[in-house]
Amino acid sequence: MVVWGGSNTALLNTGGRYNPGTDSWTATNAINAPAARYYHTAAWTGSEMIVWGGAGQTNFLNTGGRYNPSTDTWTATSITGAPVARWRHTAVWTGTKMIVWGGNSSFNTGGRYTPGTDSWTATSTFNVPDGRGYPTSVWTGNEMIVWGGLGSLWVNTGGRYCVQSGPTTPTPTATRSPTPTPTATPTATRTPTPTATATVPSSPTPTPSPTSTGTPTPVPGGTNVALAANGGVASASSTLSNNFPVWAVNDGDRLGLNWGNGGGWAD
Repeated sequence: MVVWGGSNTALLNTGGRYNPGTDSWTATNAINAPAARYYHTAAWTGSEMIVWGGAGQTNFLNTGGRYNPSTDTWTATSITGAPVARWRHTAVWTGTKMIVWGGNSSFNTGGRYTPGTDSWTATSTFNVPDGRGYPTSVWTGNEMIVWGGLGSLWVNTGGRYCVQSGPTTPTPTATRSPTPTPTATPTATRTPTPTATATVPSSPTPTPSPTSTGTPTPVPGGTNVALAANGGVASASSTLSNNFPVWAVNDGDRLGLNWGNGGGWAD
């Protein structure tokens, strides 16, 4: 913890660093320290303590200094563009800037101090709360909220101050993702239904019915008879006719032959 300035029987520009781990104090360097004062503000940046404003021996102040505890050194803050001198104001640290606002009994102005460039920028007065001293303030992460304090009377009003850190970065316009061209769903090629090949029932090749060989009706008794009128010609044949040609039996007979074997003729 670093404390600095204030008033005892006189105004002070001294201070000390308190180490809770060892419960010990170390005095701050007074070389290049700001002028003695009280009712000033102090803000911690993470590496330095910035003190600003307050009341000096004879007047209000708009001066200040940055104290680096690691080197135990002071660096004066610029007065170029700094708010008008004041006391009983308020201050917050945004992470990159210190904002001071209000003070005395009627101030509603302020400024943003950037230690990296040692420069000041005035805070807006549009819609600003009424001027006051002793206001309280907190930093939300993107706004400073001030409330209460003493104007002509004690007040219970306040306001939220939104910091613009440099030119506004335009909100990027979302690039419209191109609508993907739908991939054509391949049309299923219809597999032709095979045309049923008519199965021609094979007609069985008719097995030819065996032609029944006519069994010759046997000549009863093998008897061949030929009749002829007197003086005519008769002929007969049999299975043995080769042995008995027609000329041999004309009008006569063949004696001594068996008729059963195709014998001759007789009148």
